[in-house]
Amino acid sequence: MDIQQRTFHLHMISDATGETLNTLAKAVRVQYAQVRAIEHLHPLVRSRRELDRVLKDVEATPGIVLYTLFNRELAEALEQSCKQLNVPCVAPLKHVLQVFESYLGMAATPMVGGQHVLDADYFRRIEALNFSMLHDDGHLPEDLDDADIILLGISRTSKTPTSIYLANRGFKTANVPLVPGMALPPQLEQPTRAFMVALVASPERISQVRQNRVIEQAHGHLEEYVDRDAIAAEIAQTRQLCARHGWPIIDVTRRSIEETAAGIIRLYHDREAPALEA
Repeated sequence: MDIQQRTFHLHMISDATGETLNTLAKAVRVQYAQVRAIEHLHPLVRSRRELDRVLKDVEATPGIVLYTLFNRELAEALEQSCKQLNVPCVAPLKHVLQVFESYLGMAATPMVGGQHVLDADYFRRIEALNFSMLHDDGHLPEDLDDADIILLGISRTSKTPTSIYLANRGFKTANVPLVPGMALPPQLEQPTRAFMVALVASPERISQVRQNRVIEQAHGHLEEYVDRDAIAAEIAQTRQLCARHGWPIIDVTRRSIEETAAGIIRLYHDREAPALEA
């Protein structure tokens, strides 16, 4: 590692897209904020020729090597080469697979890129993404009953990115803005099969995000849009609406999109559990 610049090279070698390694590496990297990783993603490494090409890059820029190669010959060749280059080489899934094998009493069936197979779950996610894009920001309210989850919230409460994230998890998600002086779509004034959740945040955070938005779009004088007292009143109205209908509320002030979505999914399954038990 370059001690002066506090950087290091990180090679991620995969026989598929490398998404698993990238996610894992990100989770670890954030624990070392004082250093910066120079990432080298090597996807679709499925032959010795492709591996040799990658090894030249590792030799030129040595650093930590993470890999997911289900071909045993390629994996052994990589580990042996890394040993000769004196660089650490780790297969993150190896130990997890060993635990599964020990507990289940059977060996894994190697499947390259198995998590990306075009199965029913894959097409369900695509359908959910299409639904969420079409039902963003209150569009097509007549179809809201077809949603799995409906997000409500005033402007700048991260409804759209949360909807897209949930859709990528397979939940058909619509989002509906709460605008002062405007009534809810009539479809939401009556019972719906969709799971309703409201998103709120602190007036300070919403004001800051709205101010940035106004600057980006070069809007005119929109004092009320960014006024904290006005925003606090909007949030209070959201809470009153949810109390009247019995809808849960999630405060996204200090939550990432992933954390917000995880909370929504937990609430969704908690609601589904009593129905399944019945």
